[in-house]
Amino acid sequence: MAAEEGLRLQKRLSGETSDRPASRLGERRLLREAQRGSEEALEVLVRRHWPLAHRAAYLVVGDASAAEDVAQEALVAAIRSLDRFDLRRPFGPWLHRIAVNRAIDHARARAARGEVSSGTAEEAERRGAVPASGEAEPDPRADELRAALAGLSPEHRAIVAMRFLLDLSPGEIARELDLPRGTVNSRLRRALDRLALEIGAEG
Repeated sequence: MAAEEGLRLQKRLSGETSDRPASRLGERRLLREAQRGSEEALEVLVRRHWPLAHRAAYLVVGDASAAEDVAQEALVAAIRSLDRFDLRRPFGPWLHRIAVNRAIDHARARAARGEVSSGTAEEAERRGAVPASGEAEPDPRADELRAALAGLSPEHRAIVAMRFLLDLSPGEIARELDLPRGTVNSRLRRALDRLALEIGAEG
């Protein structure tokens, strides 16, 4: 069943953007329609929220192929639980929390097995694991930043991704990860100090 769901999800992600009516619906209406079984509404939700879930997973696991698997697993888990989703909540942060938590678990498991990330920055860009920022010129320090992030623990990478990619406040991160706010603040500070040291040393 999970394999079939993953295949259907891949088809949704590989097709072109839909210009059918559902693509113009607001999120709450889309969620309501998806809960009623609308494949079209579900497709629009997936397309809207896949890129950020994918990028967040990549920043935590540091591997393009693994990030794709993790983000797909998160989407499948979210779809399976959609009938119980509270429509008063925003869908994106909920999905991104699932992706980040699964990415942390994946990165911990790889570290325990002594594996290292195999996805290069170039491979990530080709596969779409790190969506383009929309800037005309690539940031020359992007590779440097990715390398510095790879030196952090999965937990610290997750905090950085949630704060600066998902734009969550420390309080929101604490709630989403079920951590004390002081722990979030200290991890964020240590992560930023480490990144500043690594990037400064290279500069």
